[in-house]
Amino acid sequence: MDGASMISRRRALVGALAMPALAASARPAAASPERITFEGLYKSFGVLGLAFDDRIVALKGRDVTLAGYMAPPLRAESTFFVLTREPLAICPFCQSDADWPLDIVVVYLRAQAALAPAGASTTVSGRLDLGSWTDPETGFVSQIRLTRAGYES
Repeated sequence: MDGASMISRRRALVGALAMPALAASARPAAASPERITFEGLYKSFGVLGLAFDDRIVALKGRDVTLAGYMAPPLRAESTFFVLTREPLAICPFCQSDADWPLDIVVVYLRAQAALAPAGASTTVSGRLDLGSWTDPETGFVSQIRLTRAGYES
């Protein structure tokens, strides 16, 4: 083998060895949101109240997707709405919290948007947030929220 062939072969080998390093340093593709369900939100209900499912706790702060029904909104355009397991006819601002099902999810949109008609089947994607929280603007109390969300009806 002559000197030029050896150099060419060595360059090819060095290039091949460098490829995994380049691939490893490349930015990974964004993971698609984890799909969650209303049935999987809680693992138990006891004297201390509802306990979140272990999987839901592990997903806190991550992007998730959840399908449900949009509850009647306060306004036609808003930055948030309530997602429920079943279609509802009651308004969250017209009833006491005792009338609401336990497994509601408050959805905070990335920006104000026109909302779908109440009872519309909706799939939401957003960042999962857990724990009791009172919205300072509306006074609405929630246990589970999706923030920075978007939706499809």
